Amino acid sequence: MYIQVSEDFKRKSKSAVSAIVVFILIYLLMFLFTIALAVGCIIGGIGLIAVKPMFITIMLGAGLAGTGVFVFFFIIKFLFKKHINDRSFLTEIRRSDEPELFKMIDEIVKEAETDFPKKVYLAYDVNASVFYDSSFWSMFYPIKKNLTIGLGLINTSTKQELKAVLSHEFGHFSQRSMKVGSYVYNVNQIIFNLVNDDESYRNSIEKWANMSGYFSIFAALALFITNKIQWVLTKMYSFVNIRHMALSREMEFHADEVAANIAGSLALEESLLRMELAHNSYQNVINFYDAKVSKNQASPNIYKEQFFVMNFLAKQSELETQYGLPYVKLSESGLFNKSKLNIENQWASHPSNEDRIVRLRNLNIIKDNESTPAKNLFRDFEKTEEKLTAKLFSRVKYQKERSELNFETFTTEFEEQYNRDSFDKIFNGYYDNKNPDFTVTENSNDNLSFEELFSKDKVELVYTLLALENDKKTIEAIAKKEIILKTFDYDGKKYNSGEAGKLVPQLNDTISEIKQQIHQNDSDIYTYFLKSSTVLNRKNEFENSYRNFEEYDGKYEDKYILYSELINATSFINEKTQFEQIKKNFTNLKPLETKLKNEILPYLENTQVADDIEEQTLKDLKYYIENELVYFSSDQYITANLQLLITAINILPYFLHRQYFLIKKEFLTVIKDIETIKSVSEPITISTTSNFAP
Repeated sequence: MYIQVSEDFKRKSKSAVSAIVVFILIYLLMFLFTIALAVGCIIGGIGLIAVKPMFITIMLGAGLAGTGVFVFFFIIKFLFKKHINDRSFLTEIRRSDEPELFKMIDEIVKEAETDFPKKVYLAYDVNASVFYDSSFWSMFYPIKKNLTIGLGLINTSTKQELKAVLSHEFGHFSQRSMKVGSYVYNVNQIIFNLVNDDESYRNSIEKWANMSGYFSIFAALALFITNKIQWVLTKMYSFVNIRHMALSREMEFHADEVAANIAGSLALEESLLRMELAHNSYQNVINFYDAKVSKNQASPNIYKEQFFVMNFLAKQSELETQYGLPYVKLSESGLFNKSKLNIENQWASHPSNEDRIVRLRNLNIIKDNESTPAKNLFRDFEKTEEKLTAKLFSRVKYQKERSELNFETFTTEFEEQYNRDSFDKIFNGYYDNKNPDFTVTENSNDNLSFEELFSKDKVELVYTLLALENDKKTIEAIAKKEIILKTFDYDGKKYNSGEAGKLVPQLNDTISEIKQQIHQNDSDIYTYFLKSSTVLNRKNEFENSYRNFEEYDGKYEDKYILYSELINATSFINEKTQFEQIKKNFTNLKPLETKLKNEILPYLENTQVADDIEEQTLKDLKYYIENELVYFSSDQYITANLQLLITAINILPYFLHRQYFLIKKEFLTVIKDIETIKSVSEPITISTTSNFAP
């Protein structure tokens, strides 16, 4: 298969290659410098010893020669570095294991006109990738790539979608011009090795320095020179890497085109749009079982649970179903992203899904659609799911013998947890990222309906405001040159960085206008529920819940200040501090510690707030509160007691946030109940007014 690369791809390939040429020239200059330095140091060391052979000249001569050798070794150490990928989380499969899957890979390889992978692995997650073990020498001889397929991806795809995703991966290596990317990658790894991966090098110099006080002087000199070389290389790393990332984004578009030609544009588009939901579902299951480690509970099949969670979340979002899988539309994937600011991320290796889908739709390549589940490619997919699940949980350390949670228990507990930790759908997401406006008062508007107050338009106002405020912060940073770039797009219009400041007043006007619209809607909501609760004889319940939420909201920031003060007051623990100062610091900490104990005690007694805290952590916190602990004695820290203090400090933000959520949910439950009762009652003419205002 031959696909003409774009002019953009050619231009960015040339830019990447040019960057490498510049790097090679600079590297050669540094290489020649280190050779000259090494030769000079060795000759100088030998000469020093020859002039007057004695212990001190021998040590100084050897130290001088060692300086040259170490600096030269630094500049060539990447030649001995080989990058070996961690395979412990992978499970190899062979053609004899899954012939149908390998048959699909054969078809892709043939159409893409590339090589069959060296090995095929299954991974746990929702992804697919091609990898290989690389070294400097891999730029000069061919290396066969390995294919990794995430079981979480297979579990949530059709056959055609899986074929599209795998075709994309092979697309990276189907064109000769794509080898530029591989070359850039290897050079990039070399620079990274020289700049960042120098722990073993520094350990070698340290050992050499510890052999003699004479050598320590020359070790410091060698480190000084290599630090200067690293400074140059750091600049080169950015120079090459930015151009590499720009090329990588073009490579993704190119691989998408290969995939579209093999499996069709639509299959890859639908897979891209569902992948985030599939990944979040997988992660939700993992997080669920992370909380079960203390209870020694594991899953017999996380992929069966992933599939349930994916469809459960899709149902909550009212997504359509297609081929037995959630059908995510492009408009739904960016439902809450109202930003009008478009800045190309120079460090991103992948373009956005939106940009990729636009290109796929422009290609509009149609292929026969194999809409059956991708899991049907396996002889016994459930057995494979269980095998990888067992392998995943074998890496977890349990205190006691683990037990497995059956599927029915999982679904029940997950739904209960989801409902406990989320707000009711009746509000259409209006309160997910905002609170009631406690400054509003009752107005005279009698023509109000619940549907209008929480309509899609009103919800979009909230997310538009969030996006505008974030856009404003970014544009202000551009104007102040905190973010360095030449141009950016806003609302479809291109601006240079010097024009950023002119946009801020316009954004302020728009933000003020939307804030006023939201404020008016919040006033209408308050009026609606105040009048409704009055008619239904639930006014006191509404007012008490409203006031309770308002009171905690007003105290939240002050409560959080205690956490900041505690962090500052204990920062000395991680620093070198005089013994007397340590004792004084702990004495000064006592008043704050008393406040901390008084603050967290009520939360420990509240089962709703402390429900998700591990039993041992609760016991530790109670022990901490009930005892006056000593943290420093006999000129050393008492680690066990100090750990209890740190645990108590770090748990405070969680308790504050959890209590805030519960109070907010309690208020929303009250107004939901009011609306539910009102909606099943006969139409009522509301004319009662009230002077109540928060």
